[in-house]
Amino acid sequence: MNGNLNGKRIAILVEQGFEQVELVEPRKALEQAGARVEIVSPRQGKVRGWNHTEWGDEVGVDKPLDSAREADYDGLMLPGGVMNPDKLRMNEKAVQLVRAFFDAGKPIAAICHAPWLLAEAGVVGGVRLTSYPSLKTDLRNAGAEWADEECIVDRGLVTSRKPDDIPAFNRKMIEEFAEGRHSGRRTMTAGGTR
Repeated sequence: MNGNLNGKRIAILVEQGFEQVELVEPRKALEQAGARVEIVSPRQGKVRGWNHTEWGDEVGVDKPLDSAREADYDGLMLPGGVMNPDKLRMNEKAVQLVRAFFDAGKPIAAICHAPWLLAEAGVVGGVRLTSYPSLKTDLRNAGAEWADEECIVDRGLVTSRKPDDIPAFNRKMIEEFAEGRHSGRRTMTAGGTR
């Protein structure tokens, strides 16, 4: 995998309570593949992870959400955890950033509960994906075709269910980020295509 992402800039969007392993392991894989990775957050300074059942480590914020632009990055990674995507989907700037990546055809990788943010951004209609099983109904109600699989790639969206899926998630995420833009990407909405 080394070198596949040389010259690529990847944003990891997080809030307080991200699942620690779902940020740490993908970030390490991205960096080993040659990517320059930046932690983007509405928080200033540091943001704290959640480590299974208790608070985990803090991670430094490289770029405030207010100044993050899709145009500055080649891909977006969204770690899970319950708190993290739940807070982000209530933040209009975070939702707009996710939508901007999708509309630009740039790859997005989301694991565990992170597809909540994809649903909030309105980009899952007609898309085949997976997530933590408790999100199944939410994602289907948002128009997604949900499946219980280790890792699914559809139209540049990489999704996985849980920390056990991280090895497959990392492989597919790096493939998609190396591939780059997915032109002509559309989602289905109740009124037709978006």
